[in-house]
Amino acid sequence: MNSDLMFFILAGVILVFSVLTVTTRRILRAAVYLLFVLISTAGLYFMLNYNFLAAVQLTVYAGGIVVLIIFSILLTSHISERAVVANWKQSLLSALAIVAGATLTLISVFRFSFTASPEPAAPSGVKDIGAALISYGENGYALPFEVVSILLLAAMIGAIIVARKEKIKVDEKDLK
Repeated sequence: MNSDLMFFILAGVILVFSVLTVTTRRILRAAVYLLFVLISTAGLYFMLNYNFLAAVQLTVYAGGIVVLIIFSILLTSHISERAVVANWKQSLLSALAIVAGATLTLISVFRFSFTASPEPAAPSGVKDIGAALISYGENGYALPFEVVSILLLAAMIGAIIVARKEKIKVDEKDLK
């Protein structure tokens, strides 16, 4: 009963702040709303007794990534800037994408047969997870982790370049 109530509270917080994250026009507020979503997700991991994953969620995503996003916002734009409101075509396409994604998710969930497994398929201790993260062999994640880190670095550099405002050069002849 108590864990059910906690689940519904965390799920409600995730839903509300997810919607606020994508609908607010203030970009700094969107980053703060994202922080609440990530902390609530860590709370769900704690409820499932995935303590290592919850700790990674808090330190890497809620701690590191959100701070990086906030610093990027503060370095590239003014805090008081508002995001541009989408036109009706973009809103319609977004709504269609949301409906398609929700439909695909619901179809996948309802077609999957959830069965209780007496033991986990793979070892899930912290030592096993650490060995898998630094391994290049079978079931190793070092190479994909490095590729994703390069991709995130490239995306961050691209976002800074796109968001950076160009200084307009004014010719003295135009001022006279």
